[in-house]
Amino acid sequence: MSTSLPLVFDAPKRGMPPRHLADLSAEERRAAVAGLGEKPFRAKQLAHHYFGRLNADVESMTDIPAASREKLGADLLPTLLSQIRTLDTDEGTTRKTLWRAHDGTLIESVLMRYSERATVCISSQAGCGMACPFCATGQGGLQRNLSTAEIVDQVRTAAAMMRDGEVPGGPGRLSNVVFMGMGEPLANYKRVIAAVRRICDPAPEGLGLSQRSVTVSTVGLVPAIKRMTEEQLHVTLAVSLHTPDDELRDTLVPVNNRWNVAEVLEAARGYADHTGRRVSIEYALIRDINDQPWRADLLGKLLHKHLGQFAHVNLIPLNPTPGSKWDASPKPVQREFVQRVRDAGVPCTVRDTRGQEIAAACGQLAAEG
Repeated sequence: MSTSLPLVFDAPKRGMPPRHLADLSAEERRAAVAGLGEKPFRAKQLAHHYFGRLNADVESMTDIPAASREKLGADLLPTLLSQIRTLDTDEGTTRKTLWRAHDGTLIESVLMRYSERATVCISSQAGCGMACPFCATGQGGLQRNLSTAEIVDQVRTAAAMMRDGEVPGGPGRLSNVVFMGMGEPLANYKRVIAAVRRICDPAPEGLGLSQRSVTVSTVGLVPAIKRMTEEQLHVTLAVSLHTPDDELRDTLVPVNNRWNVAEVLEAARGYADHTGRRVSIEYALIRDINDQPWRADLLGKLLHKHLGQFAHVNLIPLNPTPGSKWDASPKPVQREFVQRVRDAGVPCTVRDTRGQEIAAACGQLAAEG
């Protein structure tokens, strides 16, 4: 079977945003600052403000001379994302933000605060080219890849919201990042991996989150999973499987026509073996489509065979989208599915659904202006 990426993975050729501090490694930042005729140590000052203080307002960086601020700000801290609106639900603890990029592209991110953690779900592309029929993002098609800095800035902003107490519960700390917003992360591979490094590098070189608190999802791009295995990262890999049989998955997750279930699970096992990290198997449970008892049995059997102790199933009752013919499975069906997977020796839990009322749940992000 071919290992080349299908053409649908290539985003349309639209203008990428201007260069930003978060696009660059520490060494590249020093070179960029020197190239502007400034002393290289200014790069660390900028990074301290942006990553350490979560501050993107160059005018407030008073430890940098005014003339230098203007030059450095214009070249290394351009505004990438403008907040268009926020929508809150769950008594304010779930917040969806709509962003407009420099070229008018719209994307969304979702911040969710729980009693013991705060997680931001971020986008890696504007739209998505994977065309999964039950997902609002996939139905909208792919507009373009996001830059590394556009991805990182979603996390920086969420961290600032938590620090400043903008979410009910008082000031707090962002603890988790999930690449489960708009787009297929591994179809924007280089920028996503670079963003992970910026998110996890210690401050002031990055935002300082633990790699183990970052989850990167994929519908099953086997070559990219194998490539990520060699990156020496320890993020959690999440595989959006949605059904254990190739016949149905060819329709629910069209990329399965390139890399089938067995190939995806073997690539996931390679990542688990290399990192020692458990793989999260994402499964959107759809009424009368993929929720049959025999599919639960087959799922448990395949995961036990391919992933063994490295598998954990995350069941997601389908979040309906406007015009969709599909809906979530009833609670009794969910409970039986969970039990059958567990009976096969595979841990299985039902994800806490957040944000349905504001179209912020999994599969609902459409970034409509």
